[in-house]
Amino acid sequence: MLTVYNTPFYMFKRAIDSVLKQDLQDFELILIDDGSDDALADEYAGYVHFFREKIKYLWHSNCGQSESINRGIACSRGAYITILDSDDEFKTNHLSSCLDEMAFADLIASNTETVVDEEADYFVPDRHDNSKVIHVDDCILFATLFGKRQVFSRYRFSKSYAADAHFYEQAAGEYIVRKVNLRTYVYYRNIPGSTCSMLKQNTIAQYLQQQLS
Repeated sequence: MLTVYNTPFYMFKRAIDSVLKQDLQDFELILIDDGSDDALADEYAGYVHFFREKIKYLWHSNCGQSESINRGIACSRGAYITILDSDDEFKTNHLSSCLDEMAFADLIASNTETVVDEEADYFVPDRHDNSKVIHVDDCILFATLFGKRQVFSRYRFSKSYAADAHFYEQAAGEYIVRKVNLRTYVYYRNIPGSTCSMLKQNTIAQYLQQQLS
């Protein structure tokens, strides 16, 4: 599923197109518009209308990413569930590669091919201490989660920073979970104004200074 909120249309289209180009075509894409402005919402709906046999478009008033994902899960029908951020994209073998991992786990998270402008973009605020940062490879990321339906039906995503990591840790108490190194998810970290970018503004300089001292 994909949640969107006022994402520039070219990014949104890139994300949608990356799903449509998958080498595994047995999927249903649930698109949840989390209250985007009317003009953008019209553009989104107009584009996905051409692929309505593959894409279900839902709009609701803004409630945040976690709740949008929860609602999307409730509307989905597939045996497996995964997530895509509207400013990222899948490589063509992402779904098939993740599905192969289901022979060994109920839920996976994976590392990403991370697109950055500078070294600092590889780091995000540490959920345990927002005054510190950690490398994205050491994180659990919403959009790299892929798993069996029963896992996503068992837990809800909370409205908090690192809701993805919390979900993964909850699942680990009852299911087989694994962190894998597929790098079939393209994660664009060079986007000003993202949640992580805003949170880390006051921590990156401090972190780099500590590394050099």
